[in-house]
Parts: sequence; structure tokens; C-alpha cells
Amino acid sequence: DVILKLAGILTVKGATNAVLEYFGEGALSLSCTGKATICNMGAEVGATASVFGYDSTMKDYLHATGREIVAGMADALAEELRADDEVIRNPHQYYDQVIHIDLNTLEPYINGPFTPDAAFPISEFVKVVKEKGYPEELSAGLVGSCTNSSYEDLMRCVSILRDASDKNLSLRSEYLINPGSEMILQTLKDNGALTLFEQMGAKVMANACGPCIGQWKRNNPDPDKKNSIVTSFNRNFAKRNDGNPNTYAFVASPELVTAMAVAGKITYNPMKDSLVNAKGEEVKLNIPSSEALPAGGFKPNRGGYIPPAADGSKIQIIIKENSERLQVLKPFAPWNGKEFEKMPLLIKVKGKCTTDHISMAGQWLRYRGHLDKISDNLLMGAVNAFNGKTDHVKNLLTGEYGKVSAVARHYKESNIFSVVAAEDNYGEGSSREHAAMEPRYLNVAVIMAKSFARIHETNLKKQGLLAVTFEKKEDYDRIREDDRISIRGVTNFSPGQPLEVVLHHTDGTTESFRVTHTYNATQIEWFKAGSALNVLAGNNNK
Repeated sequence: DVILKLAGILTVKGATNAVLEYFGEGALSLSCTGKATICNMGAEVGATASVFGYDSTMKDYLHATGREIVAGMADALAEELRADDEVIRNPHQYYDQVIHIDLNTLEPYINGPFTPDAAFPISEFVKVVKEKGYPEELSAGLVGSCTNSSYEDLMRCVSILRDASDKNLSLRSEYLINPGSEMILQTLKDNGALTLFEQMGAKVMANACGPCIGQWKRNNPDPDKKNSIVTSFNRNFAKRNDGNPNTYAFVASPELVTAMAVAGKITYNPMKDSLVNAKGEEVKLNIPSSEALPAGGFKPNRGGYIPPAADGSKIQIIIKENSERLQVLKPFAPWNGKEFEKMPLLIKVKGKCTTDHISMAGQWLRYRGHLDKISDNLLMGAVNAFNGKTDHVKNLLTGEYGKVSAVARHYKESNIFSVVAAEDNYGEGSSREHAAMEPRYLNVAVIMAKSFARIHETNLKKQGLLAVTFEKKEDYDRIREDDRISIRGVTNFSPGQPLEVVLHHTDGTTESFRVTHTYNATQIEWFKAGSALNVLAGNNNK
């Protein structure tokens, strides 16, 4: 609820290039895994990093997970691992922005659909659902994955289900759980929680990303019908969970997801609403509770773990030549030392373009070890600004329209670089490396955007692409579908120095404008060498 409220305040790009530091009495009251959820979801507001001061909850967690040595080192430096007293007394003097969140008055939040920063307190959400016409019936509630899948999270869900069972209530929606780790799963087995989940009809899935990244073979009898799901995952972009554009995905805490799954609708407010049980009685769910850590300790299970060889120098990696799942990576070619001249525009992206739009997950994950295969999904979810369609762009060599990846491949086969133009916060979402590797592999040389999500911008740099920002955002509007684009100043590429873009229009006219970049000297070396890995490989061979 803290991070969902904050997402509504900052938006998905409001903390770009910023570090978020959480402090105060409220911060001290949160469990260690609660703090971890907040930090994990810092990416949803664009933060470079998120920080809580070291405290007793972290110490307890380190001890509970067998990291006493780390706890001891942190204890010795405890005074250095917290905000100074003067900073706490006068925060506005030391921080660029100070945001107050009062945990005494903070309501449960639910965010969405399709973006994690559309934030609504539960008391206002019913009105929003009615006004927007969102499907009220909850078709599925999903808990877990990497965020909100700790012992405390899942035991609070158990608390709700046990209360529901005691009050003759049952799950009215499909309810799926991805435990956070094998240790969490074994602990739930040991204390009987897993049995309760299964008795109530929950589906306990693998300790994996699962539906959060589209690994959900959903049994949906009517995919053309609009439906609502609520998850405790980080992100809720369109088609992310089940590949269905008609699925309205909302994000909430595990507790709220569970309560709504019991109610069977997204308009249920457990803070005040009653439910009718199997006996026709009106009952209310209690506020859930759980200890932060298991009293009897975690139950580790290392079954299936194979340690690496003591000497791996003689191990050979053998991949079948005709494998569709694995492919040996070849180093990207270094920069040719020339300016980029008259490159075709591959796509001018309209609106939101997350890493899901650039490189979809779900069914494509089977190819994550095969760059050529997975590159067939390049930008297939991005909207073409010239026709409003997805995966439908003009091939400037043939004049015909085709899939983005197919057109990019044609340019690559013709030994031609291409350009992508985009709007704000390009690359929002996960740190998915494929979203940078695929355009590089298919000969995209330059990404021009109004602004970048920080992690994706860094990934583009690491793969040897040129990621530049419009100095004036309105210059994005100058780009035409048939333009050939030149980038001047690359031969003198240096930190802080803008580059020039020249648009060559088909009517014979040209327009030019400046773009900026954030490359430092090291990152420029990555660009020149073809990738950061090429630089590292070169250093290792010296």
C-alpha cells in the first residue's frame, strides 16, 4: 500500500535518476520483507535505487536466514547505515523532495488497470469501477512471484482464508499462488499453511515468475469477454499476464487480493463491506495478522541443487546446431568509425512502450536462450504512430508493410542500420536484457526518445546502441514515415556533447535538430567496441 500510493504520487517516471530513501517511525514499524517489497517496486516509479536504514527487523531477518555474519558486520556499522539525526530533524534541507505518508491513515490501495501508477484508495475504487465500466466480477486473484511472496505475506493470506473458512465463506474466484522460494514453500508445508490453501481451492504454482511474466496457460472459456484480475505482482501492463488485451489487470497487496478472491468481485471493500456466507448470514472478514518470521525457523530444502564444478575451465558447452531453444551468442560488431547516414525509420512508437512492448514474455520465454528466435517478437506490442497498429510498419526498401522484426531483418540483410523513435519513459518496466539485445541484433543503431526508463537506457548502452533524447520533445513530431535519418557528431562522440539529427524527407527537404545523451567515457567505449561485453573480453585478453 505504501509503494502503490507512492506510485500514484510520483507516476511511473517520477523518480527517474533518483534514489528513494524511506525514514521515520513508519519505516521502523515495517517488517524486513515489507521493506523489500517497497524497494523491489521502486522500478515502477523509475528509481535508480531504494533505501531503508538498517534496523532490528533487518537484523532479525539476516539471523533467520543464516546470515549472522552479515548481521554482525551491519551491527558494527549501524550508526552509518541510517539517516543522521540532523537529516531527520530537517529533511527538506537535505533531500530534493520529501513525501509524507501517514501509516495511521493509509488505506489499502488498488492500482490499474494497465499501468501501476493509476492509484486508488479502496474507498474510492468502487466509484471508479462504475464510472469506467470495468468488469466488477473478479475472474482471478494472483499472489506471489518475486514481490509479495514472503512468509509474512502468505501467512496473512492464510489468516484471511482461515477466517473465511471459520465463517462459512469460500473462494468465489480462481486463486493462484507463486511462493517466493523453495524455503518459503517448505515452511508452508511444515506449518500446515499449504494444506489450508489447497483445502480452500487455491492453486499453488511453481516458485517462479509464473503469470507475472506471462507464464500462465489460462483456462479462459471466453477470451473476447472483458474480465478483471487482481494481482500482487509489480506490473499490470496490457496482455502481460495472460496475453489477452481484454484482461483488466489491477495491482494490490496480497491481503486485498485474497479478500477480493473470497468476495468474488473487485468492488469489495473489506474495511467496511459484509459478505453473505453459505448459511445466508452476513459476516465480515477480520483484519489479517501474521508474525514476520516463522517462530520455528525456516525449513530449507536444497533438493535439486547441483553445485558448480570446482574447476570449470575444462567444461564444454555443447548446443545442437538445430536447437530452437539455445544459440551461442556471437559478439556484436564494433562501431565502424563513421557517422550514421540516411538510415530508414523502423518504427515511430506512439505512447507507452514498456519492455513488454519491446520484447514480450509469456510464450516467448522458451526462446530466451536463442537470440535469433526471440528477436521475432521485436517491438510487436508497440503502436505505430502513423497507422495506430501494432507490429505493422513500412519497409522503406519495398514500400510494403510487415512485422517490425521482419522489416528489421530485411534492413539487416541489406547491411543497413535503422532507427527507432519513441515517446516518454521508453523501456519502462522490468530490466529485461532482451529488450536491448533484440534491436541491436537486428541492426537498429539508434533509439531516439523523449525520455528513457533508466534501467533500459543503461541496457541499451551495454549492448552498443546509441540511446539519445530529443532536446525539444516536439521534435518527435517532425519525423515522417518515409524519412531517412542521419546522426551527425558521432565521430566526435564525447560526454555532455549533443548530437545532430538530420531528417531527409521524400519531398527533398531536410530538417535538423539536436539530441542529447548521458554517456560517460566508459559507456562511449562500450559503444565504440560494440558492447560492454566486448570491452570486458578485450580487457581479459590483455
